Amino acid sequence: MGTALVYHEDMTAARLLWDDPECEIERPERLTTALERLRQRGLEQRCLRLVAREASEAELGLVHSPEYVALLRGTQALSTEELQALSRQFDAVYFHPSTFHCARLAAGAALQLVDAVMAGVVRNGLALVRPPGHHSQRAAANGFCVFNSVAIAAKHAQQKHGLHRILIVDWDIHHGQGTQYIFEDDPSVLYFSWHRYEHGRFWPYLRESDADTVGRGRGLGFTVNLPWNQVGMGNADYMAAFLQVLLPLAFEFNAELVLVSAGFDSAIGDSEGQMQATPECFAHLTQLLQVLAGGRVCAVLEGGYHLESLSQSVCMMVQALLGDPAPPLSGPMVPHGSALQSIQSVRAAQAPHWMSLRQQGVAPVLSSSTRSPGQGPSPPMPAGPEFKTAAAQAVAALSSLLDQLRLRPTPPVRTALALPAPLDGDLVLPHDVLCQEGSAPQEETQAWARPHEALAQDKALSALGRVLHLLDRILDGQVSSGIAATPGPAVAATLDVAIRCGLSHGAQRLLCVAVGQLDRPPHLTDDGGTLWLNVGGKEAAALSMFHVSVPLPRTTGGFLSCVLALVLPLAYSFQPDLVLVVLGPAHGLQDPQAALLAALLRGPAGGRVLALVDEESTPQLAVVLARVLHGEAPPSLGPFCMASLETMQALMHLRGQLEPQWKMLRVAAPP
Repeated sequence: MGTALVYHEDMTAARLLWDDPECEIERPERLTTALERLRQRGLEQRCLRLVAREASEAELGLVHSPEYVALLRGTQALSTEELQALSRQFDAVYFHPSTFHCARLAAGAALQLVDAVMAGVVRNGLALVRPPGHHSQRAAANGFCVFNSVAIAAKHAQQKHGLHRILIVDWDIHHGQGTQYIFEDDPSVLYFSWHRYEHGRFWPYLRESDADTVGRGRGLGFTVNLPWNQVGMGNADYMAAFLQVLLPLAFEFNAELVLVSAGFDSAIGDSEGQMQATPECFAHLTQLLQVLAGGRVCAVLEGGYHLESLSQSVCMMVQALLGDPAPPLSGPMVPHGSALQSIQSVRAAQAPHWMSLRQQGVAPVLSSSTRSPGQGPSPPMPAGPEFKTAAAQAVAALSSLLDQLRLRPTPPVRTALALPAPLDGDLVLPHDVLCQEGSAPQEETQAWARPHEALAQDKALSALGRVLHLLDRILDGQVSSGIAATPGPAVAATLDVAIRCGLSHGAQRLLCVAVGQLDRPPHLTDDGGTLWLNVGGKEAAALSMFHVSVPLPRTTGGFLSCVLALVLPLAYSFQPDLVLVVLGPAHGLQDPQAALLAALLRGPAGGRVLALVDEESTPQLAVVLARVLHGEAPPSLGPFCMASLETMQALMHLRGQLEPQWKMLRVAAPP
């Protein structure tokens, strides 16, 4: 199972035939540039290429009225003057004689992708399409959008494949009000949208784009709007939105399929969004979505008008869909105060409808983010030296980031195992996982082991040699991630050696997530080189900003809150070069929990993860860890079960202690 790329060159046919500065940015080069960059990177060649088909009129009718479909069918025979006159009847739309064909291909591509994923032909994929769709409504084109491809795909998945829970994630910088209207009373579709809002002063100037619009009727709580009220939101803001809003709801919702309205006008350099999120951020967002719904993620292109930013962001998303590790995020991981205000607003609006938020003691919003929507368009972007300087800085920053990304080649081996014996034949690994046989030189291994009595035995010493060899290969860029086994009594000593070796071999910041009753090695200091996080400690305690302990929660809700509200915010704040995940003896995690933890920790260090497990663990644990570190989805945690009051109090206590130092832990703006 791989990744599908759905495309048809006919979708480049429609173009603007008259002068319209508002619409001219939606042009064929959006597709051709993105596809060319995918080819240059060798990414298209790694995907299953599917040629898009036209959606039938019956399929369009899942969302759109017969009269509207007939109106669009008629555009094929109109003159340029007639097309222009019709276009003026809608907001920010242009028609072309090929529009009907192109828009049917766009919708059909989304349907093909859903069918391929649900049939198990591929695991996930991207439909590279235009025109976009998320603004279009039952009987109206809007904002360059003609047919709502993602909404049609969701209805199709419900009817053809019998799905009962579909998550739509819309990260385009404009509110997808068309999708919202279609599903606002449908509890089987959870619609999440972040969008530039500016208190109603940004297009489409809708009151219902604010955080307190949460759906209606049976759909209350299934519409989630996160309004950005300032420009300049970046990687930390987008990650905070996922960790603090989207993912808690998504796990509780337990979707069977994830559809992404993938608009890249929310990326750096795009004049529509004026945001600062860099291309690799979209790889991280995609990775986070891949832990949901068994990895069934279907992305459909929406906006994105800066061709370089668009094409690089598309490449980053496809790399993540293919399972490649995401490059580390650049820049300080400190959310803006305005972003935190928006996150606080949406959490407060949604808390009555979701246990996962209600348990976290969400504070009421003191003042609504809403102001009266403007009657006219947003204030024009300044045309003077200030704007030109800001635009030039954004382009320069993008160029610099792309140069950095080119300097980070993907390791030849994505995942390696260092185990004492071959796996049983009935345990199947991905075909290109390396089962390592090498070991560090004996003298080197003995030198590292010398301070530890637990490493004196031959069995423990042999395991340490395998760990050191694998660690060296990760640090020198030959292997991305790995799993190594060591005898239970030697786990703590092996971990101590791995930390010291990692720091001496080039890791500047090392994150250790130790699960079970494991003590912090005595040589570790609070100099910023290591962050020790013990999940399974006796009590919730932050002995320093680099030494944190939390008891292991016993329910799915408690475990998810621990990971999403504590572990990952700490990890992304710390920005480690290497992550050590240690599952000590009697660690207490079920295999799906261990797999989810490892999968989510791939992100902060750019995929450089070394998992240490007790040799007495089941061989199945090593296999499931290898699969998720290789980019596959973790097994489901099962039904959502509320966290205990004791667990939530412990987490909130820790967050309160650590928020001043680790800004990604914040969920509300400081006063």
